[in-house]
Amino acid sequence: MKLSTRDAPGYFAWPDKSATGLLIFGQDAMRVALRRQEVIKALIGPEGEDEMRLTRIPAAELRKDKALLLDAVKAQGFFPGPRVAFVEDAGDGLTDTINTALTDWSTGDAQIIVTAGNLTAKSKLRKAFEAHKQAYSTGIYDDPPSRAEIEAALKTTGLQNISTDSLATLTELSRAIDPGDFRQTLEKIALYKLGDDTPLTPEEVELSAPSSVEAGVDDVLNIAAEGKAHEIGPVLRRLEAQGVNAVGLCIGATRHFRTLHTVASDPGGAGSGIGKLRPPVFGPRRDRIQRQASGWGMQKLERALALLLDTDLTLRSTAKVPEMAVMERALLRLAWMGRR
Repeated sequence: MKLSTRDAPGYFAWPDKSATGLLIFGQDAMRVALRRQEVIKALIGPEGEDEMRLTRIPAAELRKDKALLLDAVKAQGFFPGPRVAFVEDAGDGLTDTINTALTDWSTGDAQIIVTAGNLTAKSKLRKAFEAHKQAYSTGIYDDPPSRAEIEAALKTTGLQNISTDSLATLTELSRAIDPGDFRQTLEKIALYKLGDDTPLTPEEVELSAPSSVEAGVDDVLNIAAEGKAHEIGPVLRRLEAQGVNAVGLCIGATRHFRTLHTVASDPGGAGSGIGKLRPPVFGPRRDRIQRQASGWGMQKLERALALLLDTDLTLRSTAKVPEMAVMERALLRLAWMGRR
């Protein structure tokens, strides 16, 4: 039977334990693996693998010994409970072998879970599962997780008291990072909120999200963009002590102000432009970029980018110049420019 993308998330969380099997296929191996882990855990429980109720069969081994799958399906485990025979990275070449196991399956046998790469609608393996009355087939696509999928993932980690703003922030985050990092972020948030009944806030989500390696650089760029000239010097001294150089700062500043220019120059305004950034920004950082872009405006940002271009040329020239002093002067000029 074919399992629709709409119904699949619910099935992964609460699979039919009396079914013969499930085929999960898709181009993104990480997304397929996460779904496979979820459904197997739902079938055999968290202790199932330790109790040897899960048999893993790589496709390469099954090609060498075609009896492996049927033996695993029929074998009786030492521990009581449902069992799973898992075939990893299968393809159409194993259709006959897997179809034999599906046909010979009977109540009490191990459920057959198969993962595969991208399969076309004409795939023999897909047709074998879709034509079976007690087996399911579903594709995993590269679309970002839906709101319902995020809510289900949150419940899995035990997080329940979540504000609307936090859920929106998590939705944006899920589109900016890969599924594995997003799942780890949810687990980190759940650990952070353990024993805390207060609602999850967008700030807490951002604290738990994968941090940028340029966090210190971002600080001084935001200070300059917000016109806080008096704070630039002390922050630059700390960055210089950490080994940050002037050329790296200039590159970061150019990227930051180019982002602001992209947002400010959108025909629909900054509110529309912020939503078109790729990768998307989320949470308080999203609000900050939108606020800065609106405050500067397109024309002033073009002058800021011209200033940064001149600074970059100076820093990369053969002339001996005090590089950090040149960069500090440029940031001060940007801060004063933004306040006018």
